[in-house]
Amino acid sequence: MAPTLKLSAKKRTVIGRKVKQLRRQLLLPGNIYGKDVKSLAIELALKEFESVFKTAGETNIIELTVDKEAKPRPVLIGNIQLDPVTDFFLHVDFRQVDLSKKVVVAVPLELKGEALAVTKGGVLVKLVNELEVEALPKDLPDKFEVDISVLEEIGQGITLKQLKIDTTKVKLMTENLDELVVKIEAPAKEEEPAPAPVVAEAPAEEEAKKVEPEEKSQAPDQDKKPAANKS
Repeated sequence: MAPTLKLSAKKRTVIGRKVKQLRRQLLLPGNIYGKDVKSLAIELALKEFESVFKTAGETNIIELTVDKEAKPRPVLIGNIQLDPVTDFFLHVDFRQVDLSKKVVVAVPLELKGEALAVTKGGVLVKLVNELEVEALPKDLPDKFEVDISVLEEIGQGITLKQLKIDTTKVKLMTENLDELVVKIEAPAKEEEPAPAPVVAEAPAEEEAKKVEPEEKSQAPDQDKKPAANKS
């Protein structure tokens, strides 16, 4: 049985651009939301969150205690905002759930093993990164493993119905179980550059005809007599 994951937080009064002050103090701003749950702004220790997030991911229940509330809130980590340059945590949303009711969550897919087809020149293509499933919060899997060692030839693939999923607890939110999640493609062929167009040369006689009128216009008129010199 997985260990119980716990976090503590405080109600947050700092909002808007002023939350930068919290980050300087290594406090992470966040919100709690959920069905029939009043949204609540909170703040929590950044290092504590980072440690729990490594284990919880987005599919494990966390017991989140806010201030001095008598009962912890069962939550899932929802949307996380990261700094695009440093990957520093900027904000987190916690989704409060009812443990007795099913939820819909995206579960990541993880490739496992090595595909023999790749050693034969094939290209491994991952078509799906995560699967949307419905289950009770405590039945949510951390991830789905895809064993690619069965892929031995170019053209082979693995479909949704070939994944090992406990369908008694977890329901895939799709009806197309023949959808490929990974496949082996043939390597792309390099296209040869198209030959340069050949410009046909005009025959020498035709070129001479084109130049001849111009040459005649430049020659003096032999039949014209010079004008008389009047003195």
